Amino acid sequence: MSIPHSGFAEDPTTSTLPRLVLRNAASFGRAAGMREKNLGIWKTHTWQNYQDNVHDFALGLASLGFRRGDKMSVVGDNCPRLYWAQIAAQALGGVAVPVYQDAIATELAYVLNHAEVSVVVVEDQEQVDKVLSLKGELPHLKAVIFDDPRGLATYDDPLLRSFADTQAAGRAFAKDHPGYYRQEVDQGAADDVAMIAYTSGTTGRPKGALLSHRNLIATSENYMRVESVKRGDNWLAYLPMAWVGDTIFSLSAALVGGVTVNTPESPETVRRDLRELGPHGMIAPPRIWETLLTDVQVKAADASWLKRRTFEYFRDLAQRHELMKSDAKSIPLAMRLAYRVGDFLVYGPVRDQMGLRNARWCLTGGAPLGPDTFRFFRSFGINLKQIYGATELSALACAQSDDRADPNTVGRPVPGFEVRIDDSGEVQMRGPGVFVGYYKQDDATRAAITPDGWLRTGDAGLIDPQGQLAIIDRAKDVGKLADGSPFAPQFIENKLKFSPFIREAVSFGNDRSFVAAMIAIDLSTVGAWAERRGLAYSSFMDLSCKKEVAALIMDEIAKINMTLPKSTRVRRMLLLNKELEADDAEITRTRKVRRGFVAEKYANVISALYGDAKEVEVTTEITFEDGRKSTLRSVIAIHGDGSPIGEKEAA
Repeated sequence: MSIPHSGFAEDPTTSTLPRLVLRNAASFGRAAGMREKNLGIWKTHTWQNYQDNVHDFALGLASLGFRRGDKMSVVGDNCPRLYWAQIAAQALGGVAVPVYQDAIATELAYVLNHAEVSVVVVEDQEQVDKVLSLKGELPHLKAVIFDDPRGLATYDDPLLRSFADTQAAGRAFAKDHPGYYRQEVDQGAADDVAMIAYTSGTTGRPKGALLSHRNLIATSENYMRVESVKRGDNWLAYLPMAWVGDTIFSLSAALVGGVTVNTPESPETVRRDLRELGPHGMIAPPRIWETLLTDVQVKAADASWLKRRTFEYFRDLAQRHELMKSDAKSIPLAMRLAYRVGDFLVYGPVRDQMGLRNARWCLTGGAPLGPDTFRFFRSFGINLKQIYGATELSALACAQSDDRADPNTVGRPVPGFEVRIDDSGEVQMRGPGVFVGYYKQDDATRAAITPDGWLRTGDAGLIDPQGQLAIIDRAKDVGKLADGSPFAPQFIENKLKFSPFIREAVSFGNDRSFVAAMIAIDLSTVGAWAERRGLAYSSFMDLSCKKEVAALIMDEIAKINMTLPKSTRVRRMLLLNKELEADDAEITRTRKVRRGFVAEKYANVISALYGDAKEVEVTTEITFEDGRKSTLRSVIAIHGDGSPIGEKEAA
């Protein structure tokens, strides 16, 4: 079964990202193109200023010998100069390769080497030190360009130069080579590779997905045919620049729609800057929405008795209101009036605290979001919708409409895309956003594309009677319990993570007699809970070993079990002695569990969960940012007697 959609018409004058910048500068050059916050003040860059900065930096790269086909990487937090650098490289026919700013040295070296990067543009001294420490392993590296000069005055490496000096060299180059920039831009074509976006690497080494200008622009244009995006809208760019979701919104869609992209002062000020800005649209992965929900729940729990009771009353009202609305039932007048009161007293203030008072739409993607979390935000008047995509799909292939935002689906394909479900239940897609292929991995490319041109997504799913795509889980992760009951680990994990006290969860059950789980507590919320009760602790490991904390999590699981099918209720669990970390390869940089690695690393723990043991010794290796490693050992208690947690208490 498949759902077809029409394609899109290409405009040659806007067929590449650099051409879109030229168009925006010519058409509405005085309007705000980007904004950045520094020392508490928002500084505006017009579209003309945007174009001038790209022009000067591109010619600065040209003066360094950067030519068509060369690769340039950016490493750092979101800031205008790192976005301009990517467009500048593309203007010369080069390829942008954004890298996660928190990548450890070995990850960074792998990507820079695999992509054959010749120029790295970094944010600050921290990233300079990281790249220079690897230069002996990077034979293609010719230049390291930094934005923030603080701490770098005494550095004397021939590879180093500042962003400002590179732009000055570009202006000098322009005098000797008039018309060079425009000639290079005019040579660009829609099917040129614009960037190499590395996948999250849930099953091994990240793969470099080649994305063309056509991929990015067509996806952006087609998405805007189904979403309310207006020229001059404000968006906040705060997600990792290496994530393809940031590329599609902060670069491609922003250029296509003439949207103003705002960058926060620092990762630590994002929440404050978000509230101050009040963007018109927002995209965030599930972890951000889960964190926002946790904050609301914690603040409500810490409020005075009257405020807490008021919040609980209107929260329950909002949930009933949302369920009736989603089921297309008639909402009684009394409930409608009460909901308006709740909007004044509770829902509106919560939206304002989150910085979403002006948001016409909010998106979640990258991984499934638990239905309880999803409904919470919808019930509070936040137009949260799920999108579906992948790096190989240019981030976005399906989206929900305002009136059909079901937590159990990801909507319909955006115009230009088609979806089908093969005989094994795998979701396959076709459209203009499907990537060119994997860089230097032809075998992997052939394995990813069917003979008739469909991308194998690796996700198990179905198309419901309303034509909405529902994603069940990763196809390789969907299994069955020993009694034949279906087992989808992500579904259970998302239920568990609805608790404000649970940060991460990994569930097991395939071919087993019951479901068990490893839980990583949320240090901030559990720590606050412990402090209110005078429970002293010295570290994450110390706190997670407390019997009082184990009892708290057992109570949370008991509540969650009541919402799960009886066969898939959690029966045994343990609290991990550390958080799951991307540096330790347990999760990806986008916080997806690397199940194969976790199953291997914690093999003795899993065996203990399914045995009669009451505790298990855990030895884990911790990796620091500079590559150094340390070992953490502890004995962890196992909880649960083999019956669904909470069942005996309920009985």
